[in-house]
Amino acid sequence: LAFVGLSQFLPSLLLVLITGAVADKFSRRNIIVICFVMETVSAGGLLYFTLSGSDNILIIFALLAVLGTARAFYNTARQAIIANLVSVPLLASAIALSVTANQIATIVGPVLGGLLFGILPELAYSVSVVLLLCGALFVLFIPRPTQELEAGHTYWTTIVAGFKYIWTVKIVLGAISLDMCAVLLGGATALMPIYARDILDIGPTGLGFLKAAPAMGAIIIGFVLISFPIRRNAGKKMFAAVFLFGIFTLIFAISKTVWISIMALALAGSCDMVSVFVRNTLIQAWTPDSLRGRVTSVSQLFIGASNELGAFRAGTSAALIGTIPAVVVGGIGTLAVSVLWFRCFPDLRNIQHLDRPD
Repeated sequence: LAFVGLSQFLPSLLLVLITGAVADKFSRRNIIVICFVMETVSAGGLLYFTLSGSDNILIIFALLAVLGTARAFYNTARQAIIANLVSVPLLASAIALSVTANQIATIVGPVLGGLLFGILPELAYSVSVVLLLCGALFVLFIPRPTQELEAGHTYWTTIVAGFKYIWTVKIVLGAISLDMCAVLLGGATALMPIYARDILDIGPTGLGFLKAAPAMGAIIIGFVLISFPIRRNAGKKMFAAVFLFGIFTLIFAISKTVWISIMALALAGSCDMVSVFVRNTLIQAWTPDSLRGRVTSVSQLFIGASNELGAFRAGTSAALIGTIPAVVVGGIGTLAVSVLWFRCFPDLRNIQHLDRPD
């Protein structure tokens, strides 16, 4: 299971300098279609593997590596293309819709996959193949968007331009690093099975509610942001959301009442949604279109790595000091980071609007 996660994450790490450059050099719409086709091949390979009755587990890791490679290019192009499809006044609502749809898929996807697999393993992979092909077809129906393609030859300086831009533009740097550190320190997802079994005593079904709670909170706030995106005091609202994320993490850490724990997780998910919304909107609106793919790929790598490292941090801390202290330390760390970043990034703190700067 550890290698399953690694097989899907490692391509994003190894290809971070390439995925963004490709998204800035070529049509993002075409990249998304190609990625859907690659994911279809991966799902089809898993279907064939199941039907054949093979027990060569290396085939599974190889197919997951293909899937991870496709997702590395897909996620970068998918986020970068949003600003090409909608006008600036609609960008915030479009990003809120995109993030909310992703949260819905986070809940529905595993449930649907599990139900289909329970009926027939081949059925789960067959439905995946059909849906991925439908996704590719839907993207082809998108009118060819206007995109400022990177001109000239690709050199090392153009490949690392995303890192350079993030480091130079402190507002973008602050937003990315704040969200990354909050996820790294405050995430308690990896320890939820222990809470369900040993602390709250609610079993596997209760664990499902714990895991769904943050996404449900994010979905509710997501629908609010679609209709009423943040228009004023965006920086302060982002910092407030991260600070409250730390508070609700602490409440979850020490709670031994089921409904309080679920509510704390839902509220933490709501706060995380606000932070993700502001970060994604800033990246899309404040980054030149010719650099948007490279900046997006770097941002996604940092957040993806923080998820993996956050689980490692939580598990290691729990082994050393205990489960509840490990989550408490993470919540306190999130509070400290929000206060420190509030002082160190005044431009981000004082930003009013998320629209593209003059």
